[in-house]
Amino acid sequence: MMEPLLKVKNLKTYFETPTSQVKAVDGVDFEVGSGKVLCIVGESGSGKSMTSLSLMGLVPEPYGKIVEGEILFEGEDLVKMTETQLSSMRGNKIAMIFQEPMTALNPLFTIGEQIREVLYRHQKCTKKEASLKAIYQLRSVGIPQPEVIVNSYPHQLSGGMRQRVMIAMMMVCEPKLLIADEPTTALDVTIQAQVLELMHELRHKTGTSIILITHDLGVVAEMADNMVVMYAGQIVESGSADEVFDSPLHPYTQALMASIPSMVEEKDKLTAIPGTVPSAANFPQGCRFADRCSLVHANCRSKMPELRELKPGHFVRCDLV
Repeated sequence: MMEPLLKVKNLKTYFETPTSQVKAVDGVDFEVGSGKVLCIVGESGSGKSMTSLSLMGLVPEPYGKIVEGEILFEGEDLVKMTETQLSSMRGNKIAMIFQEPMTALNPLFTIGEQIREVLYRHQKCTKKEASLKAIYQLRSVGIPQPEVIVNSYPHQLSGGMRQRVMIAMMMVCEPKLLIADEPTTALDVTIQAQVLELMHELRHKTGTSIILITHDLGVVAEMADNMVVMYAGQIVESGSADEVFDSPLHPYTQALMASIPSMVEEKDKLTAIPGTVPSAANFPQGCRFADRCSLVHANCRSKMPELRELKPGHFVRCDLV
């Protein structure tokens, strides 16, 4: 059996403040196979983005730190790498598309200059070769008149165009793993569909594995091979996307599915999950979803449930199923 491209084991990323310890990511395990798409879903504050920053070695310092766990990429533990080693991996073997392209792109440099910088850093090429590669990459992501856009500044482009530029920049070195943190959040529905289709095409063309972080279950249904549901810094359910959608087992996953608006079934009101995600600085002793769960009983508040494999490849953190 082929080893997964990425294997994350018991990842814990904490922040130390003068008054508390914030457990942003608290014991996360998952794998990403070569050429596969893994979607990480959950509400804001569930630990999705901090998981992705941990994978890239970009946890905000000095207060944030990976305190435990392994991130095995092609068998090498990224946690044990030096900053120099990680820097050579970022943008080359592992790339990340950030949530807001306007802040991710440098407003002082042209699009071409920013793409060429990636090539200069990771590949030996002349300025002419880098310019040609930049234009080719912009054309490959569907940007019209790439010879013109390459000399434009980020503020001169629309949100959809900037996101395409970010994808082009991250794919120019053909990384083996692409991490996309809510890449369609700021885009309208039409552009969102185009960006997702673009990522789908690039995956099949280059064989790149993708970790897609989102709160949109419609995106998950369209893109994912496997999915992870996160809540309060932990994984509460994981498995193949088809299995989790067809048979969600954790009450939180069921609540997320129930909150999706239906085009067929008529509802007077949208279904909402009551309450909010607990503070990462003060998690409850037992199940972290207990205060919002309609099935809660006394044991849920006193004992933290383990993540158990109830079906082959289908894991759930709940003692009620």
